[in-house]
Amino acid sequence: MTQVTAMFVMFILYGVLPVAGLYLGYRGIKKMTAPKMLEYKAMPQLGYIPEKSLPVEVKTALDQINEKGEKLRVIYGDTNNDGKIDDKDTVNETYIMIQNLMDRHVPLAVADYRRLHDLDVGDGARADTTKIKHSNMTGKEALLDVLRTINTQFDDLLNASYHQDGQKLLATNRYLQKRFNNTATTDMQKLDHNISSVSRANTKVEIKALENPTGATGKSVSAEDIKL
Repeated sequence: MTQVTAMFVMFILYGVLPVAGLYLGYRGIKKMTAPKMLEYKAMPQLGYIPEKSLPVEVKTALDQINEKGEKLRVIYGDTNNDGKIDDKDTVNETYIMIQNLMDRHVPLAVADYRRLHDLDVGDGARADTTKIKHSNMTGKEALLDVLRTINTQFDDLLNASYHQDGQKLLATNRYLQKRFNNTATTDMQKLDHNISSVSRANTKVEIKALENPTGATGKSVSAEDIKL
């Protein structure tokens, strides 16, 4: 091993590796001690919210809105049923309302509450206990009231979609039953017609045979030769 190689190895062992170890250790400790962040994929405008900055009731309501809003976005946004929402879909007022609620109203309401929460120099209890002036609600109650209203609206939309799709299934079943019944009736009429035609043809043959009773040789057959 040359002197240059030895110096390079010493630099790696006693220079680079200790620094890298310290850096990775710092990143690991920082990640472990960092507050848990909440993320709502259907409402990206909310961003990452520290878990401790929201009460349990608020987090539960946001989880429900996030889940229901994602379902409603697909129901009312994917109008051509191709599995994605794009320019080929027809935008309607209901879809725009859902988008506004999730992209604008919910993030604004949460941001307003968090500002009230951060005004307290203590643990943020003021937003949960102090009544807002000229009202009978705290900041927490006001936020929950907003989220409750949105949740109720989303429930109504989901129920409407359920009954609408259910009516489509019922209509499809009625159409199929009517078509199959008509087809069966037509087939029966054709079968009865064919049977009647065959019966009439056989009757004519029998009548003709009785009117002109001749043998195989074409000779007349006497009454004694006819056996009943």
